[in-house]
Order: sequence, then structure tokens, then C-alpha cells
Amino acid sequence: MKFTQRTFIKLALAVPAICMAITTANAAEFEFKLHHFLSPKAPAHTKMLTPWAERIEKASDGRIKITIYPSMTLGGKPPQLPRQVRDGIVDMAWIVNAYAAGAFPRTEVFELPGVHQGSSAAVNLAMFEMYEKYLKPDFKKLKPLFQHVHGGQAMHMADKLVRSPADLQGLKIRTPSRTGAWVIEALGASPVKTSVGEIPVALSKKVVDGALIPFEIIPPLKIQQQTKYQIEGPGGKRLGTTSFQVAINTERWNGLPNDIQKIFLDNSGAAWHEEVGNIWDGAEAGGIAVAVKAGNEHIQLSDAEWSEFEKAVEPVVGRWIKEMNDKGIPGQILYDKARELVVKYSK
Repeated sequence: MKFTQRTFIKLALAVPAICMAITTANAAEFEFKLHHFLSPKAPAHTKMLTPWAERIEKASDGRIKITIYPSMTLGGKPPQLPRQVRDGIVDMAWIVNAYAAGAFPRTEVFELPGVHQGSSAAVNLAMFEMYEKYLKPDFKKLKPLFQHVHGGQAMHMADKLVRSPADLQGLKIRTPSRTGAWVIEALGASPVKTSVGEIPVALSKKVVDGALIPFEIIPPLKIQQQTKYQIEGPGGKRLGTTSFQVAINTERWNGLPNDIQKIFLDNSGAAWHEEVGNIWDGAEAGGIAVAVKAGNEHIQLSDAEWSEFEKAVEPVVGRWIKEMNDKGIPGQILYDKARELVVKYSK
């Protein structure tokens, strides 16, 4: 075949059109940005958010594409994630409810001491069941695709061994939430509210003497380097937990066709809520193993020791119920229902 100048020009003009056609053919029909605050190495990213997105993409036969942006790479700070979704800056975000203080009052019930009984899956299933009837008013311009808690607030202490509330007197302890702050105050310590990414610096600079966080976050933040003791109650009991959601902008959601919505819902239902709970609880073992290997001491308090903590934090529940009642929210009903369902799903 003889290539003339005219033939060359025709081929040169055709190549971009061919490439565009291939790109268009491979482009997803529905593309979403999912923003979050942890690193791409964190278990939440690798074991929860990425597999969830991949399942949805696969179920859609390529019609859906979810691009995940970790470490706040699209800008802003973690407390601003709910507003980013509401304002349509991002399509979806993984949100720590407590960072937006007071914005999700009903959902706070799952963070209270005594609700998380050692099974995150049980708490997640309770959240899933309670959403429509009890929790929905919290979510303005947000459609939660799924909700969950983490493995619960264990105590991570820099230098002080803690076996009773008396050991916490006068110390400064990090917490992510206002209910967590109430727990710390009830135990005689001073709460310091920070995002999870700020914990290593707060510990190293002695801004705090310890932190309330789950074990799974130890490896990505290298918490074992700033602490000596990891402390929890018998059987993995914790001083409350933190609630999260993966939410989508409601306008974006309402604009999706029914079959696309169904793909999201089918992959974010009760079975997924249970799986997410198991993912978080499973990550706890890996986290504490890192701390123990580094020479830290992992302490599970005895029943008698733990009962002192439970007695000390009892007023926190009453304080929350009263505040909800004052706002016209049935706090006692929410608390009783959450406890009932967590017990049901723990069996």
C-alpha cells in the first residue's frame, strides 16, 4: 500500500475520532466521587470502601464508576464532609457523624456507653433497622447508603496504666465526639476533641495523655509508638463507639434511574451492614497485634474493674436522654430500642 500525503492526513484526522469513540464506549454512564479523611492504607479504605465500590461497579456491568478520594484530597477538613455532600461539591462521602457536632442527634444513641456490647455487626444491623422509623429526620439533604460503627472506644494511654476511674483523674483524653467528652468527664478526666489524624501529634506533644479509639487504627497512625498501654473491658467491651455513614447527595440520588438506585441498595442492605461490622471487628485483632509486637501491654480489665467504669458513666445516658427530650426527640424510646435490637442481633 502506497502512503500519499493525503492518506497520511486522513489517518491523522481519524485517530482522535477513533480514540474518542473508544473512550466514550468505555466511559461509565454514572460517575461518582467518594471523599473521605483517612489514608488509602487504612482498613476502612482497603477493606470497606474499595470493596463496596467495586461490587457496585461490577453489579452495574460498567454503567457505574465510583472514584474514591482519600485523605481529604478534594480539599477541606473532615468536619466539612457532610456539607460537601449537601452542597454537591462531592457526590458521596464517608462521614464521622460526631465531627459535625450535634448534626445527627438521633444517631448518637449508638455511641452511648452500654449500647455497643462487643459486636459492631449487631449495632450496624440495629442502625439499619431503625433508620426509616427513628433516625431519618437527622439526614437533611443526605441519603445514607449505609451506616456503621467501629470496634468501640478502647483506652490508649501514653504512660499511665489505668485500671479504675481514679487512675484517670486530672488526665487529658482525646475523644471524637461530644458524648465521648461526657464519658471522659464522668470518669474525672478532661476531654480534648480532635480528628483521628491529629492523634499522633497530640500524643507526641503531650497535648493529651491518652485517646479513645479502636485498635484497628493503631497501624496506619503508628499509635504503638506514642503509647504503652491498650486497655479495654472484659470480652472486648468499650466506652461507647463512633457512628459513621456513607452518604450521597439527595438531589443526585433522586435523579438516578430506579435500576441504578436498586444496584446501590442491593449492595448496601442488611447483609452488607453485618459484613461491615465483621470487617471492623476483624481489623481489631490486627491492630492490637501490632501494638503488642512493639512491646505495648494489652490489658483486658476484670468484671469487677469494668463495673467501676460502667457505674461512673451511667449519668451520661441520662444526660443524653434529657437533652433529646428537651429537643422534642424521644430519647428514652431511642435508647431502649437501640439496646433491644443490639441484644437481638448479638445472639
